Amino acid sequence: MHLEIVSPEATLFSGEVSSVTVPGINGEFQMLENHAPIVSLLQEGEVRFTGNTGIAEEFSDRFRKSTDGKTILPIRSGTIELKNNRVIVLAD
Repeated sequence: MHLEIVSPEATLFSGEVSSVTVPGINGEFQMLENHAPIVSLLQEGEVRFTGNTGIAEEFSDRFRKSTDGKTILPIRSGTIELKNNRVIVLAD
């Protein structure tokens, strides 16, 4: 599935991933390929994903790697939309 993470300043990440985990306002949840469409508000926490890790050098300082190989982006809040295997995270 395709993940795009957008901040007010720029698109931080765009690439193919196999899973995305986000801090929803009602608790953390994970999305895999062919997940049902969803729109949700996000609270402070971490967006974690596995897959393509081609992060632009100019934004690499915002991301980190976990010990299990996931890429992590801390956020303060945001929204997420998943439809047709395309995930868009609008992160603050």
